Amino acid sequence: MHTKRLFFLNLSVESPSNGAPARLRMDGRSDGPMKAYRVSGTAPFGSQRQPFSYDLPAADADAATHKVYSLLGSRHRVTRRSINIESVGEIDPRTSTEPTVLHHFRDEIAAKGGLIAQAKEEE
Repeated sequence: MHTKRLFFLNLSVESPSNGAPARLRMDGRSDGPMKAYRVSGTAPFGSQRQPFSYDLPAADADAATHKVYSLLGSRHRVTRRSINIESVGEIDPRTSTEPTVLHHFRDEIAAKGGLIAQAKEEE
């Protein structure tokens, strides 16, 4: 991997061993296989602690956790220390209703026959 310094950005060029063309990435991370994760926990919203659940594509559970910290911090000004993450689990992308997950895995969802309907809540 070669790194060039251009306009104060670290650009890295990755050349795979299978002869495919190199990929240029801005952040220096590799293009690994992404999976869908559901991250659940509680965080302070206003004067109360509220439960939350995020579905998002990530390379691993650690990346999903850090993405949730980033989202909650930027949208709600919640510090990482005050967020309590209770579970991080891999999910089937067909069960999610989150648009980013559906868009990221659209080819995989179509190949497997479409979305899986979630059980409706009893009234």
